[in-house]
Amino acid sequence: MAFSVLGSLGSHVFVRTSHQRPLTIQSVRERGRRNVSFKLSRSRVMSSKSELVDFDERTSPIEVRKEIERCYELIHRLGRGVVYLGSSRMGPDHSHYLQVLELGREIANLLECTSWTGAGPGLMDAATKGALQAGKSVGGFKIGKEAGEWTASNYHPYLPSEVYLTCRFFSARKHGLVDAAVRSSSADRTAVVALPGGIGTLDEIFEILALIQLQRIGSELPVPFLLMNYDSFYSKLLDFLDDCEDWGTLSKGEVSSLWKVCDSNSEALSYLSDFYNLHASDNGNHEK
Repeated sequence: MAFSVLGSLGSHVFVRTSHQRPLTIQSVRERGRRNVSFKLSRSRVMSSKSELVDFDERTSPIEVRKEIERCYELIHRLGRGVVYLGSSRMGPDHSHYLQVLELGREIANLLECTSWTGAGPGLMDAATKGALQAGKSVGGFKIGKEAGEWTASNYHPYLPSEVYLTCRFFSARKHGLVDAAVRSSSADRTAVVALPGGIGTLDEIFEILALIQLQRIGSELPVPFLLMNYDSFYSKLLDFLDDCEDWGTLSKGEVSSLWKVCDSNSEALSYLSDFYNLHASDNGNHEK
């Protein structure tokens, strides 16, 4: 087999090959502790000991299925509710953090359901703390390392271990975040609340939006989807989606029919009150 080592940095090893054959690479500093096997195919391969998931696990549908099942078990135990998607980087000193703290508290009081997040820092933390301030239950699907964090951790700083799951697979985490918002009866009060965020948040937003659009979210009843446009955070994104309508890649009004854009917490609370018909009574009889 012909191959060449292009270079290395710490535990990262870069290899180029022209044939497909298994190759075992052992880090000098890790000798005697860990071997990593690769199947190379005319490409550059990188190995890093910072990976949270071994390649064998990542390619195993059994391991992924087991983690998805654990997500479902957690939801079954804590109950479905409001799912918050948002930035891990906007901390307590950010104005959006304070707005989300209030929103999480008020929605928890209004819908009286479990509040679900990615169990991370930033706006996820604000939504969690808001729900706890309301005395309501919370749940989370944590990932080892969030964007903007230098170190990975499998543990939440203050939540008890029985209310969150640290996921190794993003696919399992996404399954959990979707299923936590599913409605199986009119008594279920759930929602998806998209807060300001970056790449990860946008990924989650558009995945759930596509599932709603294609009627593949698995919910027997409609799930309200709120986009929190604090300080016009998402205005340029909304302009882009309008441009997509002009280009013909979206139908007129297609996206606006799938979610509710809210500029303030009061607008979001009013929308949810209308959606679940909570103005007249709170006796569990809902129209939607």
